[in-house]
Amino acid sequence: MSDIRRPGRSVVQRTVVAALGATVLVAGGIALGPVAFGAGSEAPAKYPAAEIHKPSPMPDRITLIPTSSPSTTQRVTWRAQATADFAQAQILVAPRALGSVTPAPGAVTTVPAQSTSPVNTSLGYASIYHTVEFTGLQPDTRYTYRVGDGVNWSEWTDFTTAAEKFEPFSFLYYGDAQNYIDSAVPRVFRQAFADRPEAKAIVHAGDLIDSANSEEQWGQWHNADGFVNSQINNIAVPGNHEYSGGLSTFWRPQFPYPDNGPGNAELKQTVYYLDYQGVRFIALDSNYQSNATLMAAQTQWLERVLADNPNKWTVVTFHHPVYSTTGTRNNPNVRAQWGPLFEKYGVDLVLQGHDHTYGRGNKVDNRQSTSVHNGVAYVVSVSGGKMYALNDGRNWTDNGAEVRSQGDNIQLYQMIDVEADQIRFEARYANGQHHDGFLIRKNDEGERTVNDLRTAENTVGEQVSVDKTKVEGRDSITVRAYGYDPGERVAVYFQQAGAELGSRNAFRGYRRADELGRVEHVLQLPRDAKEPGDYVVYLESVNQQITSPVIEVVK
Repeated sequence: MSDIRRPGRSVVQRTVVAALGATVLVAGGIALGPVAFGAGSEAPAKYPAAEIHKPSPMPDRITLIPTSSPSTTQRVTWRAQATADFAQAQILVAPRALGSVTPAPGAVTTVPAQSTSPVNTSLGYASIYHTVEFTGLQPDTRYTYRVGDGVNWSEWTDFTTAAEKFEPFSFLYYGDAQNYIDSAVPRVFRQAFADRPEAKAIVHAGDLIDSANSEEQWGQWHNADGFVNSQINNIAVPGNHEYSGGLSTFWRPQFPYPDNGPGNAELKQTVYYLDYQGVRFIALDSNYQSNATLMAAQTQWLERVLADNPNKWTVVTFHHPVYSTTGTRNNPNVRAQWGPLFEKYGVDLVLQGHDHTYGRGNKVDNRQSTSVHNGVAYVVSVSGGKMYALNDGRNWTDNGAEVRSQGDNIQLYQMIDVEADQIRFEARYANGQHHDGFLIRKNDEGERTVNDLRTAENTVGEQVSVDKTKVEGRDSITVRAYGYDPGERVAVYFQQAGAELGSRNAFRGYRRADELGRVEHVLQLPRDAKEPGDYVVYLESVNQQITSPVIEVVK
């Protein structure tokens, strides 16, 4: 039985190519110049970026920004040629219909922009960003809003406030977009939305663009996600490409995140946290890892935010990985200062970028079996079209960690589904096919198991651990195994090595997996095991058929 949910109609295995009476030469997936279908036609000119991304009085780049109280407040940013006197938004509880249906008197609230920030661009004009904050909202309530200047309005768009307490929800996570933002990235973002249209947040682990102050690239990034940004909260951190002689001038006008970080001016709205329906999201700025002052400030703040955390689940995101997957890259200050805190306070997910590959793993000390550990899950991913080659995993193994899954030359999106007692994580390719996944289970005492999603390969073989492999007859053995469903019934066998697994006379009883999918059993050696020889423990259930190492029984 497999835990991997294969996509349905979104994955098409066949490709149909229609001949249109002309041949198009393609190299590296890019057409080599325009193909003329009529004689005497003049080749089209490249449409200039300054025209494509030119602002107008009509709002665009509309983005939901979470606040530190997402159940009762919501920020929205947008771009438009409007003065601070007129920039505004309107909001009402989501009606059944609009258009010919006029909202009841008093149903619509008009809110003036909280701030207006012009950003000078390389395309010869300023982009003017506006921010509005809706306050006094009701928790877990769907609202409809629009932004504009009182005359020129955006379309009406819906969002739902967070619940006051825990409620299950999903969010998306992307590694670096950065390159090919106008061509290769949009299909990743759109497929992710197609798979999780009810997601409540999107985590971006830095390098959203390639050139920090490029109006063209920021325009491409907003176009890639389109309307999705206007109805799903964005939780972003800057990567190294959001810096060029300082933080991108676009960052704070576009992303006015909670100002609850360490207090250093440089870290404002790049280091922050927010609590959303039972999850604490923590954003860090790893670009200052060589700045002792700002790194120490983040580390001290991080420990405070982790130590005083009322939420069951914790997700941390930043750009430069604790354990790098590419080349000779290494981030020793990130690993030395933040890594121990992640382990100490039981962080569940660490979501990173930078390496343009995929890697997922954990500290070796936390390994429970070949497919289960009980520690922090560290993930590196990439959504854009720029690719690097994997290294041999040495940055992991040299620092006490192990890679459980990796990949290169792939574009990915990640879907994270949060429930009361588990988090399900799945990474998929741009075409919607499965790449990797795991399941985190946690009880109310904070104990945890992190289980690879089941496959035909990882549910068989030698995965049962025993406390000793050499015993005397009538001795006992402590048996441990993992990866079960909570409450799953497991048959226990003790039999001679090499014999057919699961023979009736080797059956020793049933055990039930606990709430984390663990089985622990003290097995008293049966009388017939007094004979010297080699034996194995075999555990059989609906989902797994696994064995122990060979156990030598001596007189």
